[in-house]
Amino acid sequence: MQAYLAPSRVVDFTHPAVAALARELGQGAADQEERVRRCFEFVRDQVLHSVDGGIHSPVTCLASEVLAQRTGLCYAKSHLLAALLRALGVPTGFCYQRLRLDGPDSPGCLHGLNAVWLEAHGWYRIDARGNKPGVAARFCPPREQLAFLPSLPGEQDLPGILAEPLPQVVAALEGASDLPSLLLQLPDWDGRAAAGDPACIA
Repeated sequence: MQAYLAPSRVVDFTHPAVAALARELGQGAADQEERVRRCFEFVRDQVLHSVDGGIHSPVTCLASEVLAQRTGLCYAKSHLLAALLRALGVPTGFCYQRLRLDGPDSPGCLHGLNAVWLEAHGWYRIDARGNKPGVAARFCPPREQLAFLPSLPGEQDLPGILAEPLPQVVAALEGASDLPSLLLQLPDWDGRAAAGDPACIA
């Protein structure tokens, strides 16, 4: 489990602001599930999804950047949630789905979310994308209630729980000049390999 508890450049929970928020959210929590719920609901509800914020929203990547700007795409929000939970000693990884952007014939892209190790249930996926009409993600173990359910042709849950975000996702976030340009070239999966294989990301 050590890999799912470690800090990294992206999951930078040693940053003073991230560490302070983790302590605040964890203070007085009755148990592990309460700590997870508090962190999940903070990132889901208090950090605006960039698309919901409009085209002038900044593009963030590092957990500390997401917290400072209070905005991020699904990938970035998953980085902050992982940082907060790891700071509280909760093993947390990264999962991805392949979704269609707008209907069965539209382009596909990756969607980022998290998995946490709950002492009572094992690995459990959570999605802090941010709720809106048609999206109602919750923390309600043992039942998963994610933001999206893959259902269209070509949509699927990608296998595996990664200890670090996919490098291609990080590169896309850090290489984007602004949100509109990033939305034109969101990372996608071509189905040839496992989620952790760099060759599978466009």
